Amino acid sequence: MEAARPLALLSNDDGVASHGLEVMRDVLREQFDVVVIAPETEQSASSHALSLHRPLRLRKVSEHPAVAVFALDGTPADCVYVALHAGTRVLPRKPDMVVSGINRGLNLGQDVFYSGTVAAAREGALRGIPAIAVSAHPHADLPAVAKLAGKIAGYLVAEKKRGVLFNVNVPKKWNGEVRSTKIGARIYEELVDIRVDPRGREYLWLGGPGVRHERNAGTDTDAYDDGAASITPLMLDLTRRDDVALTETIAAHVRGA
Repeated sequence: MEAARPLALLSNDDGVASHGLEVMRDVLREQFDVVVIAPETEQSASSHALSLHRPLRLRKVSEHPAVAVFALDGTPADCVYVALHAGTRVLPRKPDMVVSGINRGLNLGQDVFYSGTVAAAREGALRGIPAIAVSAHPHADLPAVAKLAGKIAGYLVAEKKRGVLFNVNVPKKWNGEVRSTKIGARIYEELVDIRVDPRGREYLWLGGPGVRHERNAGTDTDAYDDGAASITPLMLDLTRRDDVALTETIAAHVRGA
């Protein structure tokens, strides 16, 4: 009896109609059975939000012997949560890998805190499944990006890595180099643009158009500037170890106050 191929769960934050999702799906199918569940509409910068106070609608978009596609009117984290906890409604079995992307645009530095792409992968990693978030410049070579992600996914499954989370970014003119990196720092043009609509009511736009980053050796931002792809391991435990002593001092102070 032929052994079942490993199963990959694929999601994103750009929506179920995203071209990057389609390219990633086709490459993953070379080595995985694939189930896709993605938001009905774009959910960029939704971070790890879960829709706890409204009902969600799940729609089957298409089905193929090696790939089924579902759309959910929720966040990226909702998509992976539903897939993992809805019995066999979406997945035939627990996936061996969770992949999120290819995101249209980069998720460098502190973007990982805001990114729905990263959140979808993180939701899988939190359940003990190896996961990668894949992002690329809007004009990058997407088939090449997907092949890189496929190699990473294949390695993690072959090595039986559990609960790990990696953030992958590929620049516009990728030179073929792949670096192991840490998170850099992106400096955004932060602003709140306050306007008034034709009926005299105030509305606001968040965020400015500009972003830059400074040189910092070993970071994902440096890799991007140098034309290299970056692989950054992300932590699920956010405890800051070097402040444990300070925390103990604060707790003792509060207890004695």
